[in-house]
Amino acid sequence: MNPETFGADESDARVIDEFVPAALAGQRVDRVVSLVADIPRASAAALIDAGAVKVDGVAVKAGKLKVSEGQRLQVELALLPKKQLPLPEPGINVEIVYSDDDVIVINKQAGIVVHPGAGNPTGTLVNAVLAKFPDVATVGDPFRPGVVHRLDAGTTGLMVMARTTRAYEALVDALSRRVVVRRYLALVWGHMSAASGVIDAPLGRDQRDPTKMSVLAGGKVARTTYEVQRAFNLPVDCSLLECGLETGRTHQIRVHLATLGHGVVGDVIYGGARSVLSSPRPMLHATSLQFDHPVTAKEMKFNVALPQDFSAVLAKCSQSTT
Repeated sequence: MNPETFGADESDARVIDEFVPAALAGQRVDRVVSLVADIPRASAAALIDAGAVKVDGVAVKAGKLKVSEGQRLQVELALLPKKQLPLPEPGINVEIVYSDDDVIVINKQAGIVVHPGAGNPTGTLVNAVLAKFPDVATVGDPFRPGVVHRLDAGTTGLMVMARTTRAYEALVDALSRRVVVRRYLALVWGHMSAASGVIDAPLGRDQRDPTKMSVLAGGKVARTTYEVQRAFNLPVDCSLLECGLETGRTHQIRVHLATLGHGVVGDVIYGGARSVLSSPRPMLHATSLQFDHPVTAKEMKFNVALPQDFSAVLAKCSQSTT
């Protein structure tokens, strides 16, 4: 499937029209629809019951039908049951670093998903923000209000959200022009071959596992910079890197570093989990954020310290004295 179109956006008028890749050959059609449209299995079943799913031009009658590589899959999302808009949830802890009438800067904790989606209908950062800033509900996409960029569930650190439509549009534009500066600290396996560098490799959906990303010749442009901050060899060779995003693709830093053979410590998805240095999550932290205020144009700079779990893993690392 084309990595530019794989996965549903939030437009109910959109029609998915793709060919089944080898990675999904032999799978039940309801599971395939769930993956492609990024919707729960129950919603995929509802689409099938409504006659909204076709394989090679024929409406699917049952979700248990298994698909083959190369078959044409068409899904009419207009018939998807209407989703409930996210609601305020005041019980969720969220650390607000800065806020004004236009923007909110958050120090995201580990384990929280940024916005509702398949498998995470509630309990997200958006739900928490709506409880503190109800006006965000009308900003941007109503199903992910205020969100202009995201952090993975296991990633901690700084992200900015918009409180007004004007701020939302300006921040989205700034991100597209790559003038928002985002710096991350990552603990990775091994020692880098160079003290600094640029990883320029396009990313798209993994052809063998569409829930993951990978380097693909036809993928979206993706550039990550890195600079070694410290190198360790106890209890195992590893390095602390400062990484910068010139683009902001899904899982970009994790995939780029894993592709070089230096996966992020604790990243079970991309091969970074090892018992020799256990970690509760991927050791990736958005430590600094810089952007021009979308209304006043004032330069905004923010920095946050490493969270306790990252510091604890880092404390296990040292250099040999011999």
